[in-house]
Amino acid sequence: MSTPPEEPTVDDKPPAPLLTLSDGLGPVIDTPAGLADVVDRFAAGHGPVAVDAERASGYRYSARAYLIQLRRDGSGTALIDPTMVGEMGALQEVIGSTEWILHAATQDLPCLSEVGLHPGSLFDTELAGRLLGYPRVGLATLVETALGQALRKEHSAVDWSKRPLPEPWLEYAALDVEPLVALREAMRAELDEAGKSEWARQEFDFLLGFEPTQRAEPWRRTSQLHRVRSRRGLAAVRELWIARDTIAAHRDVTPSRLIPDAAIIAAAQAMPTDRAALLATPGFTGRGASRHAREWITAIREAAALGEDELPARNARNDGPPIPRAWAEKDPEAGQRLALAKEAMTELSEHVSVPTENLLTPDTMRRVLWTPPDAAASDLVTAVGEALNGYRARPWQVELTAPLLAEAILSARAATA
Repeated sequence: MSTPPEEPTVDDKPPAPLLTLSDGLGPVIDTPAGLADVVDRFAAGHGPVAVDAERASGYRYSARAYLIQLRRDGSGTALIDPTMVGEMGALQEVIGSTEWILHAATQDLPCLSEVGLHPGSLFDTELAGRLLGYPRVGLATLVETALGQALRKEHSAVDWSKRPLPEPWLEYAALDVEPLVALREAMRAELDEAGKSEWARQEFDFLLGFEPTQRAEPWRRTSQLHRVRSRRGLAAVRELWIARDTIAAHRDVTPSRLIPDAAIIAAAQAMPTDRAALLATPGFTGRGASRHAREWITAIREAAALGEDELPARNARNDGPPIPRAWAEKDPEAGQRLALAKEAMTELSEHVSVPTENLLTPDTMRRVLWTPPDAAASDLVTAVGEALNGYRARPWQVELTAPLLAEAILSARAATA
């Protein structure tokens, strides 16, 4: 017996129309002459420039850009192969003084800077979404929510170092900049309406000086490191990680394609010292494991030969406060400060519809609360604000959060007096 179709519910909505390229798909610009034409086109355009870049994350060691997408009203869209076109000074002269629109700018600014492209000002649609309280801030979600169109994302994790690039990939890349100008206009209007335009301006200006964090001991980010109990084993992890990183950089492949983190952990536990034992260790399979077996064994032997004073500490060096769960034991008043501040920040986040981590980075909040300013109650808000300024908090963040942190400090002080 057939079943009648379900009645649509009030929540059912027709699918959003698929975003398409308004100007069609042009050729990839891969010659100096082609780049000169792009420079002329974008010099004749008007308004901000939508910018995106594609890297080969998961395939290559470097974070270089393998494709740069630009779009501007009056100029159309350009897909540029930065590995082929040569020096980009002329393009920088044309677009460097105008506003760039990017999505998740911190992902693309370093690789764009590497080829000599630097914005004079910018608008980050992902960050704008966070300031506006959007629960999800991926580009496809924002385009559908703000513009009512669907954006395909099926090629987001492909190997952009591949040549020639398939046409479907190029269409995907062009679509990433197609809606950015309209999206920026819609989100700018929302920021104005919410009274958050100045917050956004300060955040976008701050991004102009963004530089990726350089970790002191990057090998400690090896997955499952906690399974290695001894300092000697940690030394093996370190030496294997360094050997893998060196080889990966030389070959320009992502490190995990040589051997996975799980293999490093297994070798640090078993400490194999010959090829047969190494290749019998879990994770040491495939070409990367066997081809570089000598380097892996050398790394393990070097770790085994280290003196006790040369072995790494069990825990990472840390110039900041202890981990939050240890505060109450190490300093009860500090633990109280942190608990009160977290509660107040959560309430503020809900009130202004901004995630707590965008109101103030957790690291900044913890540093100020672990060693609060030594100031009288009447001067504490100002003193906390100065401390926040020292950690590069923006003025809008200081205005909102300094009173809350000061209140937490005073309340904890009174409760433990």
